[in-house]
Amino acid sequence: MGERVFLLYVTFPDRVTAEAGVRSAVERRLAACGNLVPGVRSIYRWKGAVETADEVLVLFKTTEENLAAVRQCILDAHPYEVPEIVATPIAEGNPAYLEWVRESCRPE
Repeated sequence: MGERVFLLYVTFPDRVTAEAGVRSAVERRLAACGNLVPGVRSIYRWKGAVETADEVLVLFKTTEENLAAVRQCILDAHPYEVPEIVATPIAEGNPAYLEWVRESCRPE
């Protein structure tokens, strides 16, 4: 069993911004991949009002070691004042896939 793998949930305002965020993280080896899920409808409280927004959800896969760096990468490029960036450890999964994530996140 290797280093823990995490799933990060991040919402973006549109596909172009989401793709740029994923590409930056993957090219820098901070995340193994990011899956874009369009058509997410978010309802939330912001500055005293209930808001509704159509967003793109991205599911990033990364390692525990890279959590802080991938979070900062997203924050640096994200247009929201307070972007949703939440992480959860992956308790179980295809061992070969989890190892691929670890290998993809290691420096060359």
